[in-house]
Formats: sequence, C-alpha cells, structure tokens
Amino acid sequence: MRLIDLKNEKILILGFGREGLDTLNFLRKLFPEKVIGVGDRNEKIKTKNSKLKNEKRIKWYSGENYLKAIKNYDIAIKSPGIPIHLPEIEKAYKRNKITSQADIFFENCPGKIIGITGTKGKSTTTALIYEILKLGGIRTHLVGNIGRPVLNFLFSATKKDVYVYELSSHQLYNLKKSPQISVFLNIYPEHLDYYKNFNEYKNAKTNITRYQKKDNFFVYNSEDKEVSKIAKKSKAKKIPLKGEYYDLDIEAARAVGKIFKIPTTKIEQAIKNFKPLPHRLEYVGIFRGIKFYNDSLSTIPETTIAALDYLGNNVQTLFLGGFDRGLKFEKLADKILKSKVENLILFPTTGIKIWKEISKQNKRKKAFNAYFTDNMEEAVRWAYENTDKRKICLLSCASPSFSIFKDYKQKGNLFKKYVRKYA
Repeated sequence: MRLIDLKNEKILILGFGREGLDTLNFLRKLFPEKVIGVGDRNEKIKTKNSKLKNEKRIKWYSGENYLKAIKNYDIAIKSPGIPIHLPEIEKAYKRNKITSQADIFFENCPGKIIGITGTKGKSTTTALIYEILKLGGIRTHLVGNIGRPVLNFLFSATKKDVYVYELSSHQLYNLKKSPQISVFLNIYPEHLDYYKNFNEYKNAKTNITRYQKKDNFFVYNSEDKEVSKIAKKSKAKKIPLKGEYYDLDIEAARAVGKIFKIPTTKIEQAIKNFKPLPHRLEYVGIFRGIKFYNDSLSTIPETTIAALDYLGNNVQTLFLGGFDRGLKFEKLADKILKSKVENLILFPTTGIKIWKEISKQNKRKKAFNAYFTDNMEEAVRWAYENTDKRKICLLSCASPSFSIFKDYKQKGNLFKKYVRKYA
C-alpha cells in the first residue's frame, strides 16, 4: 500500500507488540493529527503503555472482542502473530481492508530489499548476509524479525540503501511484491496451527519469489524438492545451492555477496568473524566433562535430525518435546533408534508422542533411559547424573516451546542457567 493512499484513511493497528508500536510511531510522524485505532487481545495493553494511555489521538480496543473494531476503519495494519483464519480477519482480507508493515515497506522503499525465508536457518543467514555486505562497504540495514521493524526506515531510505529482511511466512502472507533478491533455504511442515494445511503455508512462502522480475535474483536450495518446484516458476535469475543443513546458510550468504560483487577475501573474512546466534546449535561449554549444546530454536523434527547428524555419535542425552502442532515424528524416531542416544528427556506434550513412536519402531528393543518432566531444572540435574564424560547433552526438542515455556529464548536460557548452576 502506498503512503499517499493512507492519508485520508481511518487506520487501525492490530497487535501492539514491538511491530505495532513501531507502526504507531511511524504513523504519528507521517500524520501528526490523525486519530489512530490500536487493537490488541491483551486487556491491559493500554496500562502497559503508560506513556500513551492518555494520548487523545489514540482510540484503544482491547480484550476478547478487539477485532470487532475492524468494521469502524478503512484499513487495518496487522501484526504477523494475529491468526489469519479468525472470522473477522478473513472477512477483512476479502474486502482488502488488511495490510502489513512488510506490504507498506515493499511498496514504498526506494532501495534494494534482500528477503530471506525458510522454515529454518533464516535468522543466521540474514545476519551473515548483513555482515558480509557491511564489510563490503554496502550501505546496509538489518530489518525484520532479527533486526529492527521496517517502517521508520522509510523516512531516510534512498536508492543506495540495501535492506536485509528476514521474512517469515506470516510476513509473506498476502504480500503483493517480492524482494529484488530472494533467498529460500528450505521448507518443512510448520505452523500448522496457523495455516489450514501445508499447502497454504507453502503458498505464503512462495510470495518471496512470486512477483520477482527477470533482472531479480532467486537464491535457493536445489536439494529441497518443494523449494525446487517453486524455483521452476520463478521469473528471476536462479542461483541454486547445495549443502548440508548448517552449511547452507554460509553458501546462501556467499551467493548474495557475489551478487553485490564483494571481493571473495572480504566475504570469507566476514564468515570467519561471524558469531553464531544464540539458541541455534549454540555450544554452551564443557562442564563436568560433558559437552552441552543449546538448540532451543529446533521446533520441528527435521532440525533435530540435522543437529544429530552434525554432532555425530557422541550425543548421549537428548531433550525432546513441547507444544503439539500436529507434526509427524516417524523420521525422528528412526534417526534416534539408529543413533547412539541413550537418554531421553521428554517434555509435554509431544514428549509422550515421540516416545510412543520410538517404542513402536523399536523392534530390536534398544534400551533407553526415558525421563518425563515439565521442569527444566530437574531435567538438567538428571542429565548430569546420566551423561558420561566426553559425551554430548543436546537440547533440541523438535517441537515449539509453548507447552511449558514462554518461548524458545526462555527455554534455552533456562537450560544454560541450570547447566552452569549444576556444573
């Protein structure tokens, strides 16, 4: 949506977290006198934002029925976390009443956008591309999930600016423009509590290349069957990649560096100096002779399988389980049975589901120590008691964190806290 088209519209911001606040600040600079609606399910959203609660140019809608406010507005700028299949949201989409930060930014940004997506690995790839471009002297900005929200960048954006934008499926959903340079790492069944099915999720991801032009670039994982199918329909110049799960991030970043004609020496220097992001197969350290790894962002079976492949036969203790999004665990169970893993720490609710699948496939009656718990402190203490020296203890749960933790960051930080506490 063009900024000029927002001028005379009644605007509602839906979702007032980090992105919603950024949207409000942007609109306030753009239209100082406009009354703006803010809607959020949290009943305390107004009191949480004490500096804004007496602001007369904001109309607040909170609580269970906050979405009913949509009918009073011409356009709603929706945060990605709000589900797309709520009745009020579906109705608003049909009437073209919903837009997003990503949609507004793509329509109005004069600079180049590098969009990175994939079920897993996009944050690391985004950060690495940013470091390579920065070292190469490009005027670059880190935006999106891993960086800052985008809208306020529009006030200073020029044709020389490059925006490295991590894009989730939620941000790509209903997008009408694609980045000039797109990176697509992989796609696995995920967020099936948000989308109707895998095809709808895949369709949202496809927007990263759907509207690309012939002079654009599409960097993609040619070993991922679904991504390769999407690549065949892309009009952009295609740059196929190959590589193991943890090498693919580097290969994608190298490819983008070459598009910008950054010298190979600078690309390799940026890669060498890059510090891995926390919670992504993060090495915590050796304590009491045991190596600990925090892979808290592993929320699907495929990433746990990749972690086991990467770390090899020394993984003796594995943390599994979490929120149930209806994922299948057959391949993970097969991998665990073929591995040297002996100890399983199983969180609700999928911990039971994973254990049942392992038991079902365990024809040779491989022995496991299985420990069921909903307490991270107890889990780490048990891991210390049952893991041998020179072996690996891995937190890679193959499920989202929401069953007993706020998010993957809380889960990973608690893991690291208790690993150090009982060292």
